[in-house]
Amino acid sequence: MDKRPGFWFYFLLITFIFIVLFPFIWVFLASIKPPTELYGDYAFQLFADHPTLENYIAAFTKHPFLRFIWNSFVVASLTTLYSIIIASFAAYAIARLKFRGKTLFLGILLAVSMFPQIATISPIFLFMQATGLRNTYLGLIIPYTTFAMPLSIWYLTTFFQKIPLELEEAAKIDGASIWQTFTKVLIPLVVPGLFTTAIIVFITAWHEFFFALTINTKQSMMTVPVGIAMFQGEFTFPWGEITAATIVVTIPIVLLVLIFQKRIVSGLTSGAVKE
Repeated sequence: MDKRPGFWFYFLLITFIFIVLFPFIWVFLASIKPPTELYGDYAFQLFADHPTLENYIAAFTKHPFLRFIWNSFVVASLTTLYSIIIASFAAYAIARLKFRGKTLFLGILLAVSMFPQIATISPIFLFMQATGLRNTYLGLIIPYTTFAMPLSIWYLTTFFQKIPLELEEAAKIDGASIWQTFTKVLIPLVVPGLFTTAIIVFITAWHEFFFALTINTKQSMMTVPVGIAMFQGEFTFPWGEITAATIVVTIPIVLLVLIFQKRIVSGLTSGAVKE
């Protein structure tokens, strides 16, 4: 019996992919339209009559866009590195230590990451102002850990729990210290989980808007989401430049996922099949 997918399967699959990708396609098509074709009768025209790269050039020449990209890259990278390092130790301890209320603790940890930012911005802003950390990279990295760290610990705890305890006991018998066991035995086994968690944290930090808008108000310290939001003038709204900038900042994320897609899939499916 032929079990290959039929016509309707591929039709529905292509339709679903098109629906998902359509907003990105529309933004890209808008980014190559001249200003005269972004409004009026041309607004809903799919393809540009006179495609141009002027919007991309304007995004870099009229605004310090490269600086915005660099700020986002530094903040997102340092947030990811810091969160992954600390979370790996915390997750290992949670996975291996036996104490009462472990499940409750993990639940509270996850709930903290879901806490609305508007409820925490006031004390965080006052702290950053009192310590002189406003308009600095550290002034964003610290608030970002409020959502990056709980997520990292939650994800990595699951991966450490899937590693058989016998591996640690075998390493201990061979004379390995706790540090050697952790770095040479356990960390290589949770690499897929580390990659998956790191990419999730990086993307979340890369797209964060509210903390960046409130804490870093100096233009030279703005991140990409805030910088793009500031493209608009008092009487103008340059949709062409905004869409071009959106495409540019999306490319690194897409490349990141494509480069590490095997490790991401490996991390997401790790332990899905019981051996």
